[in-house]
Amino acid sequence: MTLLTRRQTIAGALAAPLALAGRAQAAGWPDGQTIKVIVPFAPGGSTDAIARLTQEGLQRRLGANLIVENRPGGDSAIGAAFVARSAPDGLTWLNVFDSHAALSSLRKLPFDIDKDLDPVMLIGVTPMVVACSTAKPYKSFAEVIAAAKAKPETLTFATIGNGSLGHLGMTLLERKGDFKMTHVPYNGGGPSMNAALGGQVDMIIGSAALVSPQVSAGALRPLLQTGDARLPNLAETPMAKEAGFPDFVALSWWGVFAPAKTPRDMVDRYVKDLRETLADPAVAKVLKESQQVQVLAKGPEDFGAFFREQEKIWGAVIRDNGIKAD
Repeated sequence: MTLLTRRQTIAGALAAPLALAGRAQAAGWPDGQTIKVIVPFAPGGSTDAIARLTQEGLQRRLGANLIVENRPGGDSAIGAAFVARSAPDGLTWLNVFDSHAALSSLRKLPFDIDKDLDPVMLIGVTPMVVACSTAKPYKSFAEVIAAAKAKPETLTFATIGNGSLGHLGMTLLERKGDFKMTHVPYNGGGPSMNAALGGQVDMIIGSAALVSPQVSAGALRPLLQTGDARLPNLAETPMAKEAGFPDFVALSWWGVFAPAKTPRDMVDRYVKDLRETLADPAVAKVLKESQQVQVLAKGPEDFGAFFREQEKIWGAVIRDNGIKAD
């Protein structure tokens, strides 16, 4: 019995790599190749966190080695360009944030964002949140507007960068509310949050994933959220459309792209396995509670339509207000 068990163990150990290789080959991936998930931002942000959160589950389901590689710079243009130039062989994927929809309107790109990258999946969405340090005097967004109108361009707000959704969303709020503040862009969520917590700026606008932890810790006071429904953890914070901005909805989002002409069977397999990974209870719990993400897991067609609409909305804000890249 002991000898048989050892033989079974040895056979299983030998068979496991072959089974994984066979699974990868069946999906069209070359045996022994490594799949890269490119994150066009530095480590530590929400896009990087989601890529790493789903890494193990994707690797296991795809049956292939998968690594997350950060290629930051150029408002995510450097990493996106790398993927756009990559072979459409299913070995390179791009995880993006909402700023991807503003990229082509902000700067001249070395690739065509609509022709050289194919939409794969809209992972999920979350509202943005306007918040200030609890040391600041503002108790509502109405008070912010009043102060900004009394002394135009003296109040400051931090974002994760010029042309980010926070910057564009606040610009649109300023236009609709007829007030003006001063934008202070930072290179990512960490620096912008430190500035808000330290009082170097009057407030911050960022995704709920960025802002909520500091709200829960009692360091920030939420003033406004920009979704179409109040988040459970911000049940007392009004939405923009409840605060004098009818129909105003601005959602942060995360998605996946692939090099154009990546075979559809590979895209479908990737979507299937990523969707299953996102539904894993442990992953879903982190996304919901830590990242405040409403998982949608929408496939290429739905994501493509969503992305084109986001390009249209925020491209117009960029052009109408003369917004330029850093």
